[in-house]
Amino acid sequence: MQFEKSSFQFLNNLKKNNNRDWFAVHKEGYIQAQQNAKDVFQEINENLQKHDEIEKSKMMRIYRDVRFSKDKTPYKAHFANSFSRLGKELRGGYFLRIRPGESFLAGGFWEPNNEDLFRIRKEIELDASEIKNILKDEKFLKHFEGKFKSLTELKTAPRGFDKEHPDVNLLRKKGFIASRNFTDAEVLSPNFINSVDESFKALRPFFNLFSDILTTNLNGESIV
Repeated sequence: MQFEKSSFQFLNNLKKNNNRDWFAVHKEGYIQAQQNAKDVFQEINENLQKHDEIEKSKMMRIYRDVRFSKDKTPYKAHFANSFSRLGKELRGGYFLRIRPGESFLAGGFWEPNNEDLFRIRKEIELDASEIKNILKDEKFLKHFEGKFKSLTELKTAPRGFDKEHPDVNLLRKKGFIASRNFTDAEVLSPNFINSVDESFKALRPFFNLFSDILTTNLNGESIV
């Protein structure tokens, strides 16, 4: 199983012709490309189930909600899927997007709720050594360049935290995400699904640590 060149070409054509008339004429091509993407995502999910517990695999709709967006193009010129881990004790989620020139996978905590974010920050304030060890892990460095990304960050330490804290760069984050980009050639490679799985495996120490943080208090006592 692999992502086919014809599916990739459909997405390329959609980028150039993002309108309902073109889409209607090429609906059969969309159906074929969508099925190919579904099959790829299904195999990735099956691989994940071998080394993690996945509660839900969800493929995103290609149709855009344009009601509140400045971008009025009706379709997303990509296929994407999320993989949610099981239950309150297994935190974190996986994500994969296939888009010509802009394919990537990611995992982590996109927008943790206020309670979870505060708990993570308190852990960082107390002792960030385990988190920083994750960033220095050999596999994490290989797949994710040894860094967390955040959709947004504060300009300074959050309220109630020391602005001079040695790990203020971590305290400022409002999310903790690891991501890896793929070239078009990598997406079309027969090894793509395996490469995705290897990257997802490299997230596990990160997920395990944050799951432990979010299910315990600062004394290490379970709260679930």
